[in-house]
Parts: sequence; structure tokens; C-alpha cells
Amino acid sequence: MKKIINNPDNVVDEMLKGIVAAHPSYVKRVEGFEVLVRANAPQAKVALVSGGGSGHEPSHGGFVGKGMLDGAVAGAVFTSPTPDQVFEAVKAVDGGKGVLLVVKNYTGDIMNFEMAAEMAAEEGIDVKYVVVNDDVAVEDSTWTTGRRGIAGTVLVHKIAGAKAEAGADLDEVKRVAEKVITNVKSMGMALTTCTVPAAGKPSFVLGEDEVEIGMGIHGEPGTHRETLRSANETVDHLLEKILEDLKPASGDEVAVLVNGLGGTPVMELYVANLRVAEVLAEKGIKVAKTIVGNYMTSLDMAGFSISILKLDAELKELLFAPADTPAFVQN
Repeated sequence: MKKIINNPDNVVDEMLKGIVAAHPSYVKRVEGFEVLVRANAPQAKVALVSGGGSGHEPSHGGFVGKGMLDGAVAGAVFTSPTPDQVFEAVKAVDGGKGVLLVVKNYTGDIMNFEMAAEMAAEEGIDVKYVVVNDDVAVEDSTWTTGRRGIAGTVLVHKIAGAKAEAGADLDEVKRVAEKVITNVKSMGMALTTCTVPAAGKPSFVLGEDEVEIGMGIHGEPGTHRETLRSANETVDHLLEKILEDLKPASGDEVAVLVNGLGGTPVMELYVANLRVAEVLAEKGIKVAKTIVGNYMTSLDMAGFSISILKLDAELKELLFAPADTPAFVQN
């Protein structure tokens, strides 16, 4: 295993310290906890908190800032943060208007975020949560009942964050978050496995010319394995599954996120995006916004995912609203 780390046991702590050292105008750390919050937290608005296991950077700490998240909680690599960590994040960001937790659909995350919400309620903090389940690949998987939450979560952060920044109340922010969740679908594929630092070996094995279609962001099994095909053929397969579920009509507007999993050159992500654009144009689907890059990764895994969000006037306006975070800036 080749990793640019010191001690695997300290990798999350050192990563968070490194983020703060790089972006002190954006984020600060809650002392004693694996929690990043906005540098000027709390705000007098509804606050958004998200998080999960580390290894998905820039999710979630990279999206702490104006127009997106107010707090991010980092568990150990691929491990849900504990309820007390989430609770500390809620307390740190609460500005008296309530807190919305954005949770990806993994059993441990849901259990621990729910417990944190109950702890916060006992302290008089109004907390609600939403569960993101955008992955169309498989219905049930390792760690999950129902569909997994993957890169579409970033679009929930962006749009719900914009709604909160605009001064909406907690119920309205939750409603918008749920609208995004209903209208965003994703699917990915892996060229290679990833290596968890503490394990020191790949999480699964792929042959030299073999790929995994529909895997999760922790290396969970997908729908099948196959021989590597061209970029266009791979995109066609992923898009077919996404559009079959989303059912956009000709004339609809969408947002596209082509997300790298950590080990794929951005060059290849743009090649994939070209085919996405071609297919959508052929179907008469209008692309209002395209985002390409590494937004929700899986350590050093090579591969990518596609997320398609069907837009209406409200979601489009919020998607284009300003944001200023370490990993996402929009003027």
C-alpha cells in the first residue's frame, strides 16, 4: 500500500487539521470533535449539517460555507460518525432557527443521526432530517436497506443550502431538500478498487480488464461485473438506468453532475460528460447546468458516477444561487 499518510490511526484528525490550515476563512473545528463548521458559525438562519465516514472528500467538509452546509461531521474512514459527534455539530451551528440534517441512506448513518436529533431535541433545538437515496443501481446493499445515497447528495447540499441562506424556515428547507431527493438519480462504475488506510489492502479485487457497474461509494457490490467497454458504451448503460427511473420528458430541464471517485483523471470525466450531453440532446432534454469533477469520492478508486436532477423553476433558481465553500464556489 502506498499512501501519503503518517499513522493510519491519525489520518482523519490530520486531514481535518489540514483543511482548517488551508481554509481558515471558511471553516473552523469544534474542539475535541471531528466536526467542521463555518468560520463565523452560528448563523441566524436554518443550519444544515451533513457528514458520514471519511474517504469521500471533498464531501462533506469541503462544502461548509455560504450557501451550502453549516457543519460537517467526519467519521472514521467509511464509518458513520457517532451520535455525540453529530450532536456537537448541531449545537455548534444552531442559530435559533433550527437545524436540518442531510443523511445518506446507510444504516449506521441513519441510526446515529437520528440519535443525535433526539439528543438535540432534549436540549430544545428544533432538528429535522432528510435521507438521500439517489442510487438507482441496487435496491438493497451492504449497510443499506433501500437505495444508497451517493453523489446526488451534493446537489441536496447546494439547493437546500441556498434555500436556508435565503432565510426560509426549517419546514421549507426540508421540503426543498426532499424535492431534490425525489428528482435526483445517480449511478456509478469502478475501474479499480480502493484501499482503506487502516486495512492496507484493496477492499475487493477486479481483473485487469474488469469493471464493476453500479457499485457503492464504499466499494459495495454493484449490479454486475463486465469487461471494460468504451466511455460512450459505459455512459449509455448508466444513463439508460438513470433515465428509466427519473423519466424526464423531451423539453425538461436538468442539472448534470459527472462525479469522479478519486482516482480518475478529469480528462476522462469530461469525455464521459460529452456523451452525457449528446444523449440528453438526442432526447430533447435541456441541460441547464453541468458540474464535472471530484465531489464525492471513494478514496483512491478509479471510476465515476452520473447524477441527473430534474429541475423546475424553484430548483433551478436555487441551484444557480451564490455559494462560497472550499470545494464549491458559484458567484
